[in-house]
Amino acid sequence: MNDVVKIIPLGGQDEEGKNCYVIEINDDIFVLECGIRDPDKTLPGVDYVIPRFDYLVENKKRIKGYFLTHGHDDVIGGLSYLYEDAPAPIYGSKISLQMLRMFTSHIHRDPNVYDLHEVGPTSTFKVAGRNIHFFHTAHNIAGSSGVSIETSLGEVVFTSDYVIENAAVPSYLNDMNALAKIAERPVLALLSESVYAGRAGYTAPLYKLTPQIEETFKNATGRIFVSLFSYDLYNVNEVIDLCRANKKKLIFYDDSVKTTIEVMQSCGEINVPRENFASLEDVLRIPDQDAVILMTGFGERLFRKIALLACGENEDRRIRLKPEDTFIMASMSNDNTEIEYKDAADELYRSGCQVLIVNKKKFLRMHASEEDLKMMASLLKPKFYIPVKGLYKDLLANAQLALSMGISLNHRNVFVPSNGDTIILDENTGRFFPEGVPHGDIMIDGSGVGDVSSLVLQDRQKLAQGVLILAATVSKSKHQLVSKPDVQMKGLVVGKEADMLSRDVEKILLAAIDECLSAAKPDVEALKQELFEKCTRLVRRITGQEPMILPLIVELD
Repeated sequence: MNDVVKIIPLGGQDEEGKNCYVIEINDDIFVLECGIRDPDKTLPGVDYVIPRFDYLVENKKRIKGYFLTHGHDDVIGGLSYLYEDAPAPIYGSKISLQMLRMFTSHIHRDPNVYDLHEVGPTSTFKVAGRNIHFFHTAHNIAGSSGVSIETSLGEVVFTSDYVIENAAVPSYLNDMNALAKIAERPVLALLSESVYAGRAGYTAPLYKLTPQIEETFKNATGRIFVSLFSYDLYNVNEVIDLCRANKKKLIFYDDSVKTTIEVMQSCGEINVPRENFASLEDVLRIPDQDAVILMTGFGERLFRKIALLACGENEDRRIRLKPEDTFIMASMSNDNTEIEYKDAADELYRSGCQVLIVNKKKFLRMHASEEDLKMMASLLKPKFYIPVKGLYKDLLANAQLALSMGISLNHRNVFVPSNGDTIILDENTGRFFPEGVPHGDIMIDGSGVGDVSSLVLQDRQKLAQGVLILAATVSKSKHQLVSKPDVQMKGLVVGKEADMLSRDVEKILLAAIDECLSAAKPDVEALKQELFEKCTRLVRRITGQEPMILPLIVELD
């Protein structure tokens, strides 16, 4: 009897991050990746966003394993929050598992709860009696892999993030031999990443940082600062190599950089020669022209770190930017962090140091462009093609690319699922069921998981637009106002506009109180509601804002 295969994305579709894909074969569940997403501006105060895991928790006895393709937080981070509710063996390269432990410690959870199984970036092993193939891929972290799961209908192949690259160092190299062996068997479905699906050509070699900053390393007369995201470890290796070639000392800006490098060193993937390393304690003793200071971080937190340094408000007073310094900003923004990125860059220019902003068009992330995707699809020739990992425009571009290739892919075997959809593949057909399983976002706020409701977010958004407080004391028995009303505004408007708005609000307050107290039985709760509605309309009309409005009416009796 042939297997029945279900493919269910729980995260990663029409978004950047929060990747989680369920492959269900008969009664067995295999989970590919389990990540987080950084919040955007609509989620103030939220640290991370993870998928809803209801389906996995309800079916935890059927989960045979979690498979981590690499060590980025958009692939591993969600597992830290899910695992205790739905434990199962975790398979990944040494680096992927170490990064999982590091992230788990970072969010103050126990990294020793996991059942970890280290496998090679290219390896074959059995889970639940089924062959699982990892094939080494080129991505900007070492130990990156794609996954192929054998079924009686053919292979289910998940590329994860990759580029086609044959000239990289061994830890960042596509294993085409492993892919060719998978291609010798029928491929039922190819789940292919989509981030750069709308970009022509190959991504290689534009992910390499060295050509853009090599001259700066050779010619800089002062210190060199370099900002990179913590997951851009390929580029971190490039910075180390440039330090070695130019006889410079690498200094870690803070403990977060040190921790990441130590993890990679323990895996044998990064080596900072002793003669090219200096501790932060030596930063004032090293000649400026010999010092390279590496700053890393995640998303907007990195840009905030850059801005604080540029303003001279960073905690470590030993590090201050000087006019002779050169700051290389090699950390690119995405749609969620564009404002913070521009603010950080602006502060750098204000500081007076030399600034090199790496060109986004010449420096790409390590994701597959059109020709990379075509090569993978033409090599594997899948019966079904499923774009994954990307915004909807990227997923659609990937699907259209597949349809244009002339390899028997058409509108009946190319699926573009949303989170929660179910695709069922059997020996004859593929069927698509929208909204198949519960899905959505869970907000992580501090140590709380799912504690942030939509009402809390609305309140935070209102607070970001200011606060208007209306205070008064009334006596219901005497039907009179006891004290003069007080109107206070915070973060709303200033100057003459504030005085005018305050007078208008006070008029509304006095009129509403007078009307309320003239009634036989004054209703203070109704008064508060009336004040809220009238002041909301007034403030929206005058300022265009919708601040938090707090009517505080004290009743004496």
